[in-house]
Amino acid sequence: MAAMTGTPKKSLMLFGGRAFPELAEQVAKHLNVTVTPQSAYDFANGEIYVRFEESVRGCDAFVLQSHCAPINKWVMEQLIMVDALKRASAKRITAIMPFYPYARQDKKHRGREPISARLIADMFKTAGADRIMTVDLHTAQIQGFFDGPVDHLWALPLLTEHVSQRYRDAQITVVSPDSGRTKLAEKWADTLGGCPIAFIHKTRDPLKPNEVVANRVVGEVRGRLCVVVDDMVDTGGTIVKAVAQLLNEGAEGVIVAATHGVLSGSAPERLASCSAREVVLTDTLPIPEAKQFPQLTVLPIAPLLARAIEQVFEDGSVTSLFDGNA
Repeated sequence: MAAMTGTPKKSLMLFGGRAFPELAEQVAKHLNVTVTPQSAYDFANGEIYVRFEESVRGCDAFVLQSHCAPINKWVMEQLIMVDALKRASAKRITAIMPFYPYARQDKKHRGREPISARLIADMFKTAGADRIMTVDLHTAQIQGFFDGPVDHLWALPLLTEHVSQRYRDAQITVVSPDSGRTKLAEKWADTLGGCPIAFIHKTRDPLKPNEVVANRVVGEVRGRLCVVVDDMVDTGGTIVKAVAQLLNEGAEGVIVAATHGVLSGSAPERLASCSAREVVLTDTLPIPEAKQFPQLTVLPIAPLLARAIEQVFEDGSVTSLFDGNA
């Protein structure tokens, strides 16, 4: 038998879950590949079945899933996809979760609580994921929960570019909606050229999630355009109260900017009826037409994901994409 010569060429294959297939298609277009065809459906009792229609042996597999509602279903589907790839001899499996599920449950606040963000990492490792790629984690410590490389991407350049271009002549103050987001506000301020920052000091009742008890503004906002920055907008309650508080303190106008548009329940109505001039989100999560409103701007995350996938596939540097911001 003749000896094999050379090394086999690596093969990049992209897989998309059913939660947000449009995002996978957009990423595929930027990568100049096609989303690998698959058969995926639910059994009558809710169990999920997935089978890929092409051989995946020896490939570098990237499995993309957006974890929107119903979040537990889409987490399970991505786990099953990873398991199927592992059993079909994929060489390396990267689980791409633009919005990391259960990220807000990253520590124990009281006794007998879970650390669910760690459990998610453990489940994906057990399923066979070699690597995780995600965007704007709720807290950076989650990177340490996964026993393997974690590519933590930042939407900051995308969001700041939009704001700086659209409001280039405004006197901007970057506002953190609470004291825990001041580091994010500082990064925003540095990127926007050193503008001042402020934050809203608030107290919460630990027994009432998503509910702020009281708040006050710390910093100079009078007569300035305030950009309220956060990693996600869920129910919108905190953001709407922040907008009202800033306007009461004499802000000239308020912009809201966040990476993940969870937009649970009546959040779109709350945001539409508040006095924010614009709400800027990315499409890490699908924002269907029913959740859109006039002040909403949605920026595409697919180009960033595609560039990061290219760097991972070519054994390059993901950090280099952010010029020191990552």
